[in-house]
Amino acid sequence: MDLFFLKKVATVMIMPLSIVLLLLLISLILFHRKPKHSFKCMVTGFVILLLASLSPLSDRFMLPIESQYSAFTRSASPVHYIVILGCGHTTDDALPATSQLKACSLQRLVEGIRILGIHPEATLITSGAALGDPVANAEKVKQAAMLLGVNQAKIIVEPFPKDTEEEAELIAPRVRGKNVVLVTNADHMPRALKYFTEQGVNAIPAPASPWVKGFDDDKAWGYYVPNVQSLSRSTNATYEYVGQLVQWLKALF
Repeated sequence: MDLFFLKKVATVMIMPLSIVLLLLLISLILFHRKPKHSFKCMVTGFVILLLASLSPLSDRFMLPIESQYSAFTRSASPVHYIVILGCGHTTDDALPATSQLKACSLQRLVEGIRILGIHPEATLITSGAALGDPVANAEKVKQAAMLLGVNQAKIIVEPFPKDTEEEAELIAPRVRGKNVVLVTNADHMPRALKYFTEQGVNAIPAPASPWVKGFDDDKAWGYYVPNVQSLSRSTNATYEYVGQLVQWLKALF
């Protein structure tokens, strides 16, 4: 079986919602034979789901990841390349390319175009393979960029990398020694930047669309009610912490 697929499955299985569902399944299995154990599994699942769905906790969990890098303003030197890392999309020819992108891909593209407006001398590099879709994510992001007014001649497509590590490996030979801005979501930036640094690319981080905004501001009562957005935030934070651990272990061994 494909190692990339196994890695994705293993990652999904340790996400908060997957753990909760597994605990509930175990609770059902043990309901008649071992009711005390069944009850413990059910309560544990409930507590995990509750904590992961609370904004104060999910924000606190995510903040150490996202607060490492500030938003991009301007480079003191001319920028050669703006690298937009891949995320995902679903091809649907009835929709414009911008609407086919997943939120993360669209967020990264918008940030990349914003930076291109500040540094029009730069060239965009879009990245990402075709994972379960007939069109590579890099190509779909290019199509969306052109719809938003970017000249086709200003875009280079890297349609083969399947994950961030491969993106760094395949893009590095082109951009090494150049002034490069790296665009990805704020929660993904620490891990992505490290991969590019390991490949000898000293990129300027340009984190896009952080989950946590106005952390120290006063909050309305709804902020303290469990919600699905906080569960998503906790899930993404867990994914990145696990990714950083795997990255550290690979470097260690």
